[in-house]
Amino acid sequence: MTFVLLYLVGRVLICDSFIVRGESMEPVIHSGERVWVNKLKMGARIYTDYDFTKPTLSSFRLPGFSKVEAGDLLVANYPYARSKDTITFQINYVYLKRCYAAPGDTVRIRNGYYVDSQTGGHIGDLKYQRILSETPDSVLMAAGVVLKAMQVNKRLGWTIRDFGPLPVPRRGDTVNLTIDNYRIWLRPILFESGKRLNAREGQVYLGDELICDYTFRSSWYFLGGDNVLDSRDSRYFGLVPEEYIVGIVVCKDKKS
Repeated sequence: MTFVLLYLVGRVLICDSFIVRGESMEPVIHSGERVWVNKLKMGARIYTDYDFTKPTLSSFRLPGFSKVEAGDLLVANYPYARSKDTITFQINYVYLKRCYAAPGDTVRIRNGYYVDSQTGGHIGDLKYQRILSETPDSVLMAAGVVLKAMQVNKRLGWTIRDFGPLPVPRRGDTVNLTIDNYRIWLRPILFESGKRLNAREGQVYLGDELICDYTFRSSWYFLGGDNVLDSRDSRYFGLVPEEYIVGIVVCKDKKS
């Protein structure tokens, strides 16, 4: 009994493992491989409500000894497991992605390559980014690659080949809201406030309240697959809240 208890506590507070399913992290991680997640680095997530039939997450995070940085591999709860357009929580519905922009960073994709906002260089494994950069749109589309990215403003024309710049907010960051950019923040602000942004007569409203800016209560992350040709990630659905991050991947076991 003591051993079982120690095992469970260790999984919650220290380290846990997950089997990867799918090809979105190739060539770095392959389907069937096991990854190990260190929960001490950013702090373990502790549930405060164990009714997992609810679509909301009630939790707090213990202090960690480091922060997530761009380039880290993360296991996170998939934010659209229950709804296609609203961030909701579902226990054990997790996926593995790379953090391409941490809170306070700015995410950019230029000609198919992710740009490191700290150094200006490339970030992540470049195999599929190179293919995305060098292959004509017509060939990619014929292969089933979805080029259109999150449509925050049709005039921007963001695609998975050219995307951003998109600032990734930290807790306490304030963004100005305009008729041109409010769609970027629809889902994060609905998640935090429970109210929807909308535009009327050239002005932005949060519910029925006229609003010019918004201060974030959570930190957010931009997560993407290394296989940029076949990954459902932040390029399409937007940012992921810190509450949904399970932990940082520190190693992997090859599949048998």
